Amino acid sequence: MSGDATSAAPLRAFVAQLAASGVRHAVVCPGSRSTPLALALRANPAIRVLVHLDERAGAYLALGLVRASRSPVAILGTSGTAVVNFAPAVAEAAQGRVPLVVLTADRPPELRDRGANQTIDQHRLYGSHAKWFAELPVPDGSLPDEEAHVAWTAARAVAIATTAPAGPVHVNWPFREPLVPSGSLAPERGRVPVDPVTILPAAPPALPPETADELRGRLAAAARPLIVCGPLDVPEAAGAIAALGAAGSIPIVADALANLRAGAHDRSAVITRHDAILRATAFRTAHAPDLVLRFGATPTSKALATWLRETDAEQLVVDDGGWNEPYLRVQAFVRADPALVAVALASAPLPAGGRASWLEAWRGADEAADRAIRDALAELAGRGEPFEGSVFADLADHVPHGTILYVGNSMPVRDLDAFLPSTDRRVRILGNRGASGIDGVVSSALGAAAAGAGPVVAVVGDLSFVHDMNALVAARLHRLDITVVVVDNDGGGIFSFLPQASADRPDAGLPEHYEELFGTPHGTDVLAVAAALGAQTADLEPGRIGEAIAASLARPGIRVLRLRTDRRRNVELHREITAAAVAAVEAALAAGLPR
Repeated sequence: MSGDATSAAPLRAFVAQLAASGVRHAVVCPGSRSTPLALALRANPAIRVLVHLDERAGAYLALGLVRASRSPVAILGTSGTAVVNFAPAVAEAAQGRVPLVVLTADRPPELRDRGANQTIDQHRLYGSHAKWFAELPVPDGSLPDEEAHVAWTAARAVAIATTAPAGPVHVNWPFREPLVPSGSLAPERGRVPVDPVTILPAAPPALPPETADELRGRLAAAARPLIVCGPLDVPEAAGAIAALGAAGSIPIVADALANLRAGAHDRSAVITRHDAILRATAFRTAHAPDLVLRFGATPTSKALATWLRETDAEQLVVDDGGWNEPYLRVQAFVRADPALVAVALASAPLPAGGRASWLEAWRGADEAADRAIRDALAELAGRGEPFEGSVFADLADHVPHGTILYVGNSMPVRDLDAFLPSTDRRVRILGNRGASGIDGVVSSALGAAAAGAGPVVAVVGDLSFVHDMNALVAARLHRLDITVVVVDNDGGGIFSFLPQASADRPDAGLPEHYEELFGTPHGTDVLAVAAALGAQTADLEPGRIGEAIAASLARPGIRVLRLRTDRRRNVELHREITAAAVAAVEAALAAGLPR
């Protein structure tokens, strides 16, 4: 071929290799310059194409699809500012270790940096947020070994994206007009354009026997060990960590996103009300651990984060590929798969007998705080008063087994951590806690729905919902089933808990500018907007939230349920319930909890 037309052969080879490397889904955002690759992706039956009109929301859709399916997903956009809109999701994927394969179409080299329309500098567009960058040659059939080169690039991109710590990669591909390729894009029956490249993954980092013995020795020598588990979504990890805690009588302080609070595994050592417990000064002082074994990402609870910075206990951190240690208090960093570490540590007997009272004290505090929280929530429900934390308390025992709960940032994830109880329901809990933005959460939840891994409930704040309303367009286009719960306090509720809301700061112009700058009331009727975008809508009633969510999941389509709350009253209720839980822990301690 003379190089004057877009060749189908390298496109066919690239997409075939993506499929051979495990890419089963691609989100395509429409555009002109991306035509060749969009057609090639759609022509390959091994890859399901989901079209999204909005690049920012589309990238988050792909991100949620990766999280739920635990497999790499491609996202394609056209040249110019379109692909800049992928950046928030790329940053979240980098921080959250999500293997996103970002494909950007570009203008050919001769049109760059000379004022050509819809042309920007896309070279390493996502900077350090992308694990790897590659630019492919214009696919005109003029280069030797062109098919082999593009196939190898696809194989390498997926391999790098999925290698721990997983993360996004960026492949930029310029195309010349005419953009409709010459030749067939469909895979040829009985053969692939080039032999697929196989990159065999390395086994998960395991503990050498001598390292396992050393760590087991440290655990055995500790009189008051504690396990802390932050956000973690590794299938085998929950059962292994829970078994380690139960076998060694080691309390497990479990973030709600650690996926340890819900499920059929042994939860006898799992502590769910740690945020309240660690606010009880007397308990915290009397039950200081001498060793902390940490798994997962950064926990949500501020009380826990503060305590981890201040404790004198030896801290051991397990991370299989990154550097999850924001507190600068680590004495040993274990670079190995968390599930394998837990299994290795529990494979030999630990001296649990002498620690029975240690675990009993944490359990007793957990039970006292749990009763206080349940009683307070029941009282609120009884008098019909809405409370934001009730959403997570109510849904825990109502959603069906296999449900995916996708939780928004800001206040929802904090309420999840504070109010989600222990339950035997098999609920998988996901969230965008890498960069922790409020943008794109509904789209990510829809990506989880597209994975078909189970019914999906998303819980978000009203600002997060308004930020991502375009998500519902994709939900309707692809007939996705999801229930979205919007906790609507008409603004940024989390700021009501922060110093910005203090009435004692007249020197900073507060509180007279608080609502304008931080409270940000928007006055949007979120149910009217949702209905206009094709959703079924309803308001939630206090005391019947779990039932309403369960009933919603039994129906197909998009359901948006709203819980109206008042921001000022919500702060008061949070503080009252936390105070009641802290008082219950202190009363239990005074009544004779083991010390």
